[in-house]
Amino acid sequence: MPGALEAAAAAAAEKPSSLGGRERAFLVGVEFRSRPHSRPEGGAVAAEDSAHQAVRIPPQARQAKSASKTLRLETEDHAVPFSAEESLAELRELTLSAGAMVVGEVLQRRDRPDAATLIGRGKVEEIAAAAKMAEAGVLIFDHELSSSQLRNLEREFHCRVVDRTQLILDIFARHARTREGQLQVELAQLEYMLPRLAGRGAEMSQLGGGIGTRGPGETQLETDRRKIHRRIKHVKEQIEDVRRIRSQQRQRRESVPVPVVALVGYTNAGKSTLFNALTSAGVVESSRMFATLDPTLRTVTLPSRRDVLLSDTVGFIRNLPTTLISAFRATLEEVQRAAILLQVTDATSPTAAEQMAQVESVLRELEALDKPQIHVLNKIDLFDERTRSRLKDSRGSVHISASRGLHLDRLLAAIDAHLDQDRVERAWLRVPQSEGKALAQLESRSIILSRQYGENETVEFEVDAPESLLRRLSRYVVAPARQPAARRKAVRKKQPPTGR
Repeated sequence: MPGALEAAAAAAAEKPSSLGGRERAFLVGVEFRSRPHSRPEGGAVAAEDSAHQAVRIPPQARQAKSASKTLRLETEDHAVPFSAEESLAELRELTLSAGAMVVGEVLQRRDRPDAATLIGRGKVEEIAAAAKMAEAGVLIFDHELSSSQLRNLEREFHCRVVDRTQLILDIFARHARTREGQLQVELAQLEYMLPRLAGRGAEMSQLGGGIGTRGPGETQLETDRRKIHRRIKHVKEQIEDVRRIRSQQRQRRESVPVPVVALVGYTNAGKSTLFNALTSAGVVESSRMFATLDPTLRTVTLPSRRDVLLSDTVGFIRNLPTTLISAFRATLEEVQRAAILLQVTDATSPTAAEQMAQVESVLRELEALDKPQIHVLNKIDLFDERTRSRLKDSRGSVHISASRGLHLDRLLAAIDAHLDQDRVERAWLRVPQSEGKALAQLESRSIILSRQYGENETVEFEVDAPESLLRRLSRYVVAPARQPAARRKAVRKKQPPTGR
């Protein structure tokens, strides 16, 4: 059989590609009709039911239903899984993001998974013939495969077989730019590979037991496992160094308290486009899934003149591999420490409600679900005028178009309303005209409601300003502006002009 595999690989290498060397992929979707009667503790779904993972629809998604027929939603308490067709369409997008070309696909529905091949002997023969006709070099399954299933399928298909998790890991490896991102991807790949080493060929078989066959006492499999364990330890140490550097940078930021607002959401929801629209940062925007892996922080000034740090993060996806979540925990710490989460959703997607629920699931795993959230329903420019006119914002949701810049002012106002850190207060200040720095800070960091030039070359202001600014300028504060006007006048007459 190794000879057959080598011959198939050589034939695939010699075959010219019609798209300049892009790999030809054949997709296999699987739907199992039988479901377990109960879920394991903690909400986990059994492996055979992963295609039917039930999700809860947030109320913001139900509100969107009333505005557009494009969102297929049901009641909040009803479980709505991704359909098999929608899941296969998502796999198609993932395959394109990995740089491959889809040459065929098939969807199988069966009662339960086959232990040896997942899809059964008859379907294996059918798919093998279809993949050979399509000249496919790799088969991609929309399901996680065990090591024995991978081995059996590769033997039958005479080409590489990749499951959904491997595909996502490959995309992450393709898009990682920084050293941190590359380390995190490598850790996830090693942790995925470790339990799948067994039975990958004769070179990993046990040593013989007869005379003259007893070896040094370690099989090739054990050697490979030891090497991977050693590499995992080394990568984890490097990631820990990255986390320590991030912690030091965070401590420096927190010494000058600026709240963090993190963008979260399903992959390809438009987070990077929104990030660029608000910050002009110029990060990579792409319609491909997982175009953003490395976190970016930029300052945004709100209508109240408060500054916040906006963080662009990696997108989430259905059944996100746990190895990825653990490997990217250093990156996702920005989500855990954020003051507000902006959950960005593609409002035009037919699976928008399910995507929002999947994001909620990942946030729960990150222990960040209790943080204040604003649901940002993006891409409304793709709706017609009549549909857009019916879209209604609420306190917890805003409809925008990041690419066209529609309603971004409403989003900034919503962030202002949700932000509890460094609250805005109204105050009355008397500042000498010679204090240029204080006057400049008031002009740039506060909303000036009134300005009067008083005696002794002073300027009296009524302002809405952040608490941090009022603390820095406390020696100029005459009285809080929320006091009655008569009281403010009395205080103003009593207090002498304030000097340096």
